[in-house]
Amino acid sequence: MQNEAAILTVNQAIIFAIFGLAMISFVWGRVRYDVVALTALIAAVLLGVVQSADAFMGFSQSAVITVALVLIISRAIQNSGVIDRLAGPLESVSDRPLLFMAMLTGIAALLSGFMNNVGALALLMPVAISLSKRPSQILMPLSFGTILGGLTTLIGTPPNIIVSNYREQITGEPFGLFAFSPVGGVLAFVGLVFLLLVGWRLIPRKRKPPQGETAHFEIKDYVTEILVPEDHPLINEQIFRLESLSDGGIQVVGIIRGATKLFGNLRLRHIRKGDILMIQAGPNVLQDFLAAQKLELAGADEFVEEHMTSEHAALMEAVVLPGSRVEGRSPRSLYLRRKYGANLLAIAREGTPIQDRIGRVRLRAGDVLLLQGEPSTLPDTINDLGAVPLAQRALMLGQSQREDWAPLCLFALAIAATALLGVPVAIAFAAAVVGMLLFGRIDPQKLYQSIDWPIIVLLGAMIPLGDALEKTGATVLIADSVVSTAGSFGPLILLAIIMVVTMTLSDIMNNAATAVVMAPIAATVANEIGSSQDAFLMAVALGASCAFLTPIGHQNNLLVMGPGGYRFGDYWRMGLPLEILIVLIGTPLIAFIWGI
Repeated sequence: MQNEAAILTVNQAIIFAIFGLAMISFVWGRVRYDVVALTALIAAVLLGVVQSADAFMGFSQSAVITVALVLIISRAIQNSGVIDRLAGPLESVSDRPLLFMAMLTGIAALLSGFMNNVGALALLMPVAISLSKRPSQILMPLSFGTILGGLTTLIGTPPNIIVSNYREQITGEPFGLFAFSPVGGVLAFVGLVFLLLVGWRLIPRKRKPPQGETAHFEIKDYVTEILVPEDHPLINEQIFRLESLSDGGIQVVGIIRGATKLFGNLRLRHIRKGDILMIQAGPNVLQDFLAAQKLELAGADEFVEEHMTSEHAALMEAVVLPGSRVEGRSPRSLYLRRKYGANLLAIAREGTPIQDRIGRVRLRAGDVLLLQGEPSTLPDTINDLGAVPLAQRALMLGQSQREDWAPLCLFALAIAATALLGVPVAIAFAAAVVGMLLFGRIDPQKLYQSIDWPIIVLLGAMIPLGDALEKTGATVLIADSVVSTAGSFGPLILLAIIMVVTMTLSDIMNNAATAVVMAPIAATVANEIGSSQDAFLMAVALGASCAFLTPIGHQNNLLVMGPGGYRFGDYWRMGLPLEILIVLIGTPLIAFIWGI
């Protein structure tokens, strides 16, 4: 017995060390969270706290499958054009800021209850930016609204699915589809009222998106027209020769040749007499280049933004998603012109345009990009890069889109099958996805592009680690410490402590990882004090989803940071009172509904 106790103690030390290092890495943010989780899992296997046979059992869990299916269905509904009908009513009240904010955040919360909240934000962010006079006042409440909406249903956010899956492991029954609604619905409503009456007033008024409130970029600040003299040695040379003279500091994004405008991949085009070249370059690089090559501006007053568009070219702004394939890479390494026929004209970071050579800048999540490309393919290019479009510039040709109600109807049938017939969520949603495939509503070639694979890998890797936390006795050790320290205050205070600790962790690391760690701890605490496990698990689910203090706590907070011109410290101004409000109302509400 002494040897077993010694082995157990060693295993506890190992699992605590692994989780500690993983949390530090999550907060540090230099290594993507899925890589951190997978590294932690491999370390746990090599050190013997996770059996090799159990290493990848997380990927077979219904929680992981359900998250993937929700992402696929959300993308299908997003692409169907049905949700775009919401833009009409919003436009009619855009001149009444408070009503506009109420409708926008309310719709965002409703959508987030039934689809991926990043997808809900991606649908509504362009509407908010294009219709609001001050996007910085509306984007943070919009982000918070999507997070609040996720509290209301099982499928609204990954932590709810993870907690439900854990409940099934320990009791044999998961939470129902609308089990979260009594508490989550009230908190979402209270949170939205707070955002409308108080929250938006706490955002610093001086915050502005790049280049003001109406546009993220002024094209004239990034693109210059130069005239190539008739006797210049570059005449009849190809464009790539001119670009090579600047060591990658400039790129030709368009050519005006008489009445014709040429765009796309211009590298092999020849320079002709009388050509006006549209050059993307920073101000310092441009001046040195013009002087060295004896070129001249076509006329500072002649540049107009319409020169950058035609029936074959459009401008679009997009924001880089966390975990996208371009994160950490430079634009030069993406070969945008060769692969997509697109040009990157400008980058803004935290509300400030980057003036360096943008071809060498390492892209980060939340960066706002200004892209030029073919109108029919530019949205697909943005999606392939792992970004979401912001408001399209007024000069982009409108693309008519036929509304398709089939994905929404199939989704509604899946929800009905779960709620009324008791069909497991993963089975019902899988049937909906198969139906969309059979009816041609999902392109099989793009099926798996809808899935946020870093989240799937994170969940699949963290679930065995959470299991190891229990098997080594580490969960009981933590629960014993919590109960011995605060148990005398009663179950209601312990419930509040669990929610606050979960919220705090979720603000600095991924919310799904937080739910995996905290669910077994909360259930063990409930067991030790003889209280309701359901109440404590509900506190974990709600706390993990309420990440309002920082931009890194939730993807949506990071996505609005650049377009809104926010700083890191702006979030707690509105987020801290909102989290306090949720704890003060949520704790007794959980106790009343679920019992403690």
